[in-house]
Amino acid sequence: MSYLGFTGSCAVNLVSSTEIRIVKSLLFSPLLSVFPTMSTTPASTKPAATTTGAAKRKPVFVKVEQLKPGTNGHTLTVKVVSSKPVASPKPRPGFIAARHNRIAECLVGDETGSIVFTARNEQVDMMKPGATVILRNAKIDMFKGSMRLAVDKWGLVEVTEPAKFVVKEDNNLSLVEYELVNVVQE
Repeated sequence: MSYLGFTGSCAVNLVSSTEIRIVKSLLFSPLLSVFPTMSTTPASTKPAATTTGAAKRKPVFVKVEQLKPGTNGHTLTVKVVSSKPVASPKPRPGFIAARHNRIAECLVGDETGSIVFTARNEQVDMMKPGATVILRNAKIDMFKGSMRLAVDKWGLVEVTEPAKFVVKEDNNLSLVEYELVNVVQE
């Protein structure tokens, strides 16, 4: 007989291809008196953790004016003010063209401010002027020193019922120019 491995205070011994027998190892018996919480029950026979006990977190909705450079994980409800498609660059000669990416720059906002949202591929179809959308797991990208809101493959853009707020277009966070400054600690 040969041991396959150890689980807690037990050695696992393969008896046949379909049966695994748990054999107490004499090596671990002194440890049981020192560590009484060590289990001699194999992991496969322990009751599984219930999935109903782990409740999902409620999303925390933020306002546009609360967005800061370099942050991510934002959930916000915004209204689309305008949407302009961006011309995709032409493939260089000699290179195989990758899949066609559609990109649109959309001005979105809420009652506290507005920001440019970069919509990609399927997101472009949802970003129609006047539509209200919920952006989940959105992030702030920096482009030429200004903030852009984006939702990557880990986030979600979903159209929702029309919002009652009026977008505050005069507080456009994408018009603020930021500069990265290195601070030397002495």
